[in-house]
Amino acid sequence: MKIPSNVIAFASGDEKNLMVYKMFVDYWNHYQSDIDGKNRDYETILPNGKQITFSEKEEGMSAAMKREIVRISGMNSFASLPTEQWVTNPLVSWATFAVVSALIDMVLPQTLIDTIGIYTDVRTIGWGDSAAFDVKPRDLFVVSKAGRAQRTTEVRKQFRGQVTIVPEMREITVQVSLYKVLSGAESLAEFVMKMIRSIETQITVDAYTAFNTAMEAVPSTATTGLQVAGYTQADLTSLCQRVSAWNGGQKAVILGTQLALVNILPNDANYRYDVQSDFVRIGYIRTAFGYDIMELPQVADRTTPWGTVLSDNNIYILSPGAQKIVKLVLEGATLSNTTGTFEQANLTQNATIWKSWGTGIATNASAGIVTLS
Repeated sequence: MKIPSNVIAFASGDEKNLMVYKMFVDYWNHYQSDIDGKNRDYETILPNGKQITFSEKEEGMSAAMKREIVRISGMNSFASLPTEQWVTNPLVSWATFAVVSALIDMVLPQTLIDTIGIYTDVRTIGWGDSAAFDVKPRDLFVVSKAGRAQRTTEVRKQFRGQVTIVPEMREITVQVSLYKVLSGAESLAEFVMKMIRSIETQITVDAYTAFNTAMEAVPSTATTGLQVAGYTQADLTSLCQRVSAWNGGQKAVILGTQLALVNILPNDANYRYDVQSDFVRIGYIRTAFGYDIMELPQVADRTTPWGTVLSDNNIYILSPGAQKIVKLVLEGATLSNTTGTFEQANLTQNATIWKSWGTGIATNASAGIVTLS
């Protein structure tokens, strides 16, 4: 399990302190599998052989997080003082959201790689930094015929390009009752998960928007372009061949939403499939014409009732082994800030989470797109 350096530092490098963050990764994977329907590995049986449910895991996770809050705040334990005393301690409030920030940093990078890693290169940089990506020429040198007594031919030189991405700060402000969170009336673990899902969704939207905008702008020349209108088996296979060839032989894969991929069928009215076929079970064919097919999970568009973000009208062809199309830069660790315990009339607190990131197109790889009619 890869642990971010800032989380290791936050846990003082102690394996015992790191346990809560490792537990959260398992808890997060369990949540995504059970609630979001994603295929994630997680523990279902404890070392003592007992089966553990998600609700039991949530209770254990909340208890572990509280122990970490106690450690960070410098208290002996929550039992050492009455609830009405520790809930007003500003160190407890600070420690709570410091732990929340560390938990977000623990799972967010890997979650993003699992979600958008097929077309996005995810990097982390320090606070105040910007990321510069070198784009090397993909052309080869021209090989010329030469005379027997010719010392040189026309000199060739290639130059690198460079793309700079400057992260931008984003904020989430929520209202919480610290009393309910720490007394167990509200789940702190569930609160953190919703924070992570919110950030993950917005980053996914930003990365996909950059990707789709770039793809829809690729050349569409009839015979040599990388964009074709309308699906045919011949056009799709031709694009896959060209993308693979121009990416140095890196095998192309076919990407799209489930609704887009359902269009990939042989140009033959006589094909047959049974109820056990991939097309019936998952809604599309896993492999077609020698190329793997991968689904891009649809993302909810929270700005439009029941809307979705990913285009169901586009099928993308790219080589995952080549340079990724989109670059995503995460700046620094997650920051948090909370208002005072008694600032609000109803004794709630405003908690703000800061996360800085930026996306851009920086690649020398080729990719193609089929726009469905």
